[in-house]
Amino acid sequence: MLLSHAFGLFTHPDEEWASIRKEHETPRRVYVAYVLILAAIAPVCAYISTAYFGWTVGNERLIKLTEISAMQLSVLTYLAMLVGVFALGYAINWMARTYGAKEEHVPSNGIALAAYSCTPLFLAGFALLYPVPWFNAIVFLVAACYGAWLMYDGLPIVMGIEKERAVMYAGALLTVALVILVSTRVGSVILWNFGVGPVFVSG
Repeated sequence: MLLSHAFGLFTHPDEEWASIRKEHETPRRVYVAYVLILAAIAPVCAYISTAYFGWTVGNERLIKLTEISAMQLSVLTYLAMLVGVFALGYAINWMARTYGAKEEHVPSNGIALAAYSCTPLFLAGFALLYPVPWFNAIVFLVAACYGAWLMYDGLPIVMGIEKERAVMYAGALLTVALVILVSTRVGSVILWNFGVGPVFVSG
């Protein structure tokens, strides 16, 4: 089962990457059986915490979002995560030949590498059930760092390249990931201008 890889990547990542390489699952299956499930953790937890728990900033009163606003933002976040994983997977496959890997007609390995490298970020979504900004920031920062290391570690195994080239390959992909992140933030601001922004209520 694909979800078992989520735990293996934390305990024995090299063996897990080798197993993922051998499976050679189709992008559709990786998305349906893995990404669609794990990517939902953060939006669901964010909806619960922002609509029902609320949060405090400094000594201010408890602040929440309306249920409709929380739902809208959660759905948009979910869609952004799905698009982001696909875009990263496409970039991995597109740059494959540049770094000595064989580009595939169907980007199975690229999508798999992107999806499984994002596992720490997916699981970090549980931290949103404790809506304290500094705590959430630390958890997601640690998750992002481990995700970046997972990608670096998995590139030689999954894409079949020399380990020396993995540093440059991973650096290029991190740049792509940052561009994707900035693009989603810009997209959020644009949508807010069309009335999809957060609507706050005081608790």
